Amino acid sequence: MSVMETTENCRFINPGTVYLVGAGPGDPGLITVKGLHKIRTADVIVYDYLAGTRIMEEARPDAELIYVGKMGKDHTVEQVDINDLLIRKARQGKNIVRLKGGDPYVFGRGGEEAEELVAAGIPFEVVPGVTSAIAAPAYAGMPVTHRDHASMATFITGHEDPNKNESAIDWDVLARNPGTLVFLMGIKNLSNISKSLIKHGKSSKTPAALIRWGTTPQQVSIVSTLEDLPSEAERLGIKPPAVLVVGSVALLGKSLNWFEKKALFGKRVLITRSREQSGKMAEKISEQGGDPILFPTITIMDPEDFKPLDESISRIGCFDWVIFTSVNGVDRFFRRFFTIREDIRDMAGPKIGAIGPVTASAIRNYGLKVDLLAKEFVAEGVLRLLSDKEVRGKRFLIPRAEKAREILPEGIKHIGGEVEVVTVYRTGLPSATDVDKISRMLDKKEIHAVTFTSSSTVTHFVEMLRGTDLNTLLKGVVVASIGPVTSDTARKNGLHVNVEASEYTVDGLVRSIEEYFKVTRA
Repeated sequence: MSVMETTENCRFINPGTVYLVGAGPGDPGLITVKGLHKIRTADVIVYDYLAGTRIMEEARPDAELIYVGKMGKDHTVEQVDINDLLIRKARQGKNIVRLKGGDPYVFGRGGEEAEELVAAGIPFEVVPGVTSAIAAPAYAGMPVTHRDHASMATFITGHEDPNKNESAIDWDVLARNPGTLVFLMGIKNLSNISKSLIKHGKSSKTPAALIRWGTTPQQVSIVSTLEDLPSEAERLGIKPPAVLVVGSVALLGKSLNWFEKKALFGKRVLITRSREQSGKMAEKISEQGGDPILFPTITIMDPEDFKPLDESISRIGCFDWVIFTSVNGVDRFFRRFFTIREDIRDMAGPKIGAIGPVTASAIRNYGLKVDLLAKEFVAEGVLRLLSDKEVRGKRFLIPRAEKAREILPEGIKHIGGEVEVVTVYRTGLPSATDVDKISRMLDKKEIHAVTFTSSSTVTHFVEMLRGTDLNTLLKGVVVASIGPVTSDTARKNGLHVNVEASEYTVDGLVRSIEEYFKVTRA
């Protein structure tokens, strides 16, 4: 083979870019907008133990996810192998997110990885994150600087390289430091840290605090003194990961601890909605300090046959009313509508009705006026608002799920209306849901509440957990329903409903759960 033939047969691939992204210390809301964008567009995500599972849900469905977490001496992948992995994947032309808890350059070994990338000729960028050295104390009510307490803050590793011959930490300087000392990864060396500071002159009565799993619903914070903190931590069973704060700002945690006072703090709440619809509810739960656990029990699918829907859309001007019963119904109807018609003005003929304010809002997003709004999230609300005069002899189109209650169409027929019901979507069981994991969590009482937002979520939940003893699994677990129809379905399936939303919306359901836990906590 000639030199020219060899050259022609070579295919050079431009290396991808490695993004060293800080995920924040636990709360998924602490990642930057740029960091979130990189996660959503990455080909490969190489992530750590503290990166946060909920952030990983933002990844593309086809992204390659590689776990390289480290817990103390338990390393899934050694650092040298992580470096090689990043280089190898980048040379395949892939864009990679190296996702780290906290900030990549604050005790995250991001600097070492960046040096290896430079040596290999791999382009990289750093997307800074919020380090746990600041975020964990902040969520525990301890500002690391304060005009009355500390004009400086010093960050120290509590876990130095074990291969060093001697410590690089100057304990004499730290002991005389008048500001706040923040130690990361220091639980295993807590006793040594305390003794070293006291030995070199730090008062044994200096306020000190530990924050475990800072910024997450599992956060635990304790305030003591430098001398007593190690024994207090052992008594309470505090284990890594935790941040150690030394200095008078630790005392502020007693009055400024805002996070642990939230209504749903420490509560794991199971969301059974479809994955596409879970985002808003998960956000509401997180805002109140809870830990949303996604367990999609339904998936939204197209009708088996679009012909009836298409025919109804082509005759839309023949109807006097179109009544929408859900947000899914609205979205799926108009998704199909615009494949057949080009102009929303074709909807000018019929009046529009909606069940519930959320459904009405979805309709208004298409620039349409809602002529009739049943504020209750039930069909009976529409029937109470329709008079005989408005119904008799009029033609109604009801786009809805394949399986739904017949109260509305039968009620309209009863008072003289003509009704055409068309299927705009079906619900089915999701194919990729970790049922065993949820079953184990329920069995271990690691889930505090289960939410149901429709009858379908109830029946599918029961179906997916068939073969288990539901009464035992849900013993002590709060069962929360979005309204009376869903509650009735739950009871028919043998479930005891503890909470029923007074306003039949997701917001109303979350508020009702908050009130329930406020009362039980009090």
